[in-house]
Amino acid sequence: MLLSNQRMLNLFNLNAARSLALLTLLIVVTGCSPESDSTESSINEAENTTTAQEAKEVVEKTNAPLSASPDNPNPETQQQIQQYLNDLAAKGFGKEKQGVWMQTGDTLLTNHQGTVPLSAASITKVATTLVALETFGPDYQFVTQIGATGPIEDGVLQGDLVIEGGEDPFFIWEEAIALGNTLNEMGIKRVTGNLVVIGKFYMNFATDTLTTGNLLKQGLNSQLWSTEAQTQYRTMPPGTPRPKVAISGSLQILPLPPSNLDPLVRHYSFPMAELLKKMNRYSNNKMSEMLANSVGGAKAVARKAAEAAKVPAAEISLQNGSGLGIDNRISPRAATAMFLAINRYLKPHSMTVADVFAIVGEDEGILDERQLPKLAVVKSGSLDNVSALAGALPTKSQGTVWFTIINGGGENLKGFRSTQESLLQEFINQWEAQQSLPAELTPNPDRMSKASSNEIVKKQS
Repeated sequence: MLLSNQRMLNLFNLNAARSLALLTLLIVVTGCSPESDSTESSINEAENTTTAQEAKEVVEKTNAPLSASPDNPNPETQQQIQQYLNDLAAKGFGKEKQGVWMQTGDTLLTNHQGTVPLSAASITKVATTLVALETFGPDYQFVTQIGATGPIEDGVLQGDLVIEGGEDPFFIWEEAIALGNTLNEMGIKRVTGNLVVIGKFYMNFATDTLTTGNLLKQGLNSQLWSTEAQTQYRTMPPGTPRPKVAISGSLQILPLPPSNLDPLVRHYSFPMAELLKKMNRYSNNKMSEMLANSVGGAKAVARKAAEAAKVPAAEISLQNGSGLGIDNRISPRAATAMFLAINRYLKPHSMTVADVFAIVGEDEGILDERQLPKLAVVKSGSLDNVSALAGALPTKSQGTVWFTIINGGGENLKGFRSTQESLLQEFINQWEAQQSLPAELTPNPDRMSKASSNEIVKKQS
């Protein structure tokens, strides 16, 4: 998680005090004074000055605003946006229902109601993404624990199979199949007891434990697979075994693990960054709700996102973590600032916003049907009467243009999308398209190998 500015200052002051104390201790121990070696003293002073300057620069960078000043937009770009708004108004969609913000670096290109919170639909997921990253980090993995209450004898687990949920939002058929194969590898083919589920165990985006427990019981045993499970199995690598872990008993839901529980397997989810990219590419509402709840709920997401994006709290108001419903409101400035905050946070990890959001033309997902400029890194949001689009547009003459467009005022989803696409294409024609992603928008290729996994904790005889 990023350190707050005040905490960084406190750490800098503490480190400076420690350095001074250490210098004093060395003087006492060696029996010499700072003046005993003027050359060494000068070098130490120079090093301390350099360290202080570097620390100051880090603090200043962290303190630097993410948003451009809302005043004095580029006259030409502002005029183009006014024409865009006039065209919408002529069709009956009032300007007061529209919001636009564009900036490049710290230069404002255009601002129409940029600081006014508007219904933002799935742009809400940008806030959830930002707070999940700052809370857990890009490499965090949710852990599901699998254990047993008895020995394994001749392929039979003499006891219960126990699942301790870890809030994994992407435990799906494929994960259950892989887990079943791991249990088979350990010699478990049948369970004489029950399937016991404890805690927040999610599966196939369901959160009700009775539902998820029965889904898991089905997924572990290919003889019970539904048509849906069969379909998902066919997407797995050719030759993937079909697991058979037959559970004789029933499903039980307990508040705490049994005292005689023996660990078998730890299931690790996809890392956080990969979970977020999956969520955003398909705008998965259920995943977003799970992740929002894991960081404290919608109100906490709104508050923490505003702090991280350095915008007034009033510019982000959320009722849920997904964007379903018109009451989730975000200002265009705040949405853009959140994108910039995510990019700033990921930079030390050699990552960019493209590691957690879709790249148009390269990543499959819900944007496939849109006529958006290639290589734009964006998140869309849609309700019956709202269409929103936010992200980064790589251009030659303006560099990376960070933008948010929010349209509302009537049931005109298709029309809003079409005008957004035309507007962005107009800007691309004017500013020239990049033929490849710039460094600040290039995803880390090493993340392609990141996946979920099962770790055998203890083999039983």
